[in-house]
Amino acid sequence: MTTLKKNSRIIEEMQETFADLKKSGVISKKQMAEFDALKNLEVKAFQPKVIKQLRAKEHLSQAVFAAVLNISTSTIQKWETGEKKPSGPSLKLLSILKNKGIEALI
Repeated sequence: MTTLKKNSRIIEEMQETFADLKKSGVISKKQMAEFDALKNLEVKAFQPKVIKQLRAKEHLSQAVFAAVLNISTSTIQKWETGEKKPSGPSLKLLSILKNKGIEALI
């Protein structure tokens, strides 16, 4: 899986600012940890084979899997053949599914 986006200049500057604020005692160690957790929310692309494996692992048909993700069955078919790639909210939902299981989505 590959990362979709690298840190932008704005994110890098925010990281520097937070680090400086922590050094000067303006923000706590806990607040810095919360910021660090937020900056690690990147979502990675899924290969067609992995999408099919996720669906199979949960024992779902393409139609049920599509309903869980609130997309069309044809979109699932296109993802699994590599004709299309998931993006945006769908990519995030797939990531949640992979990391937390189907229970996190239903």
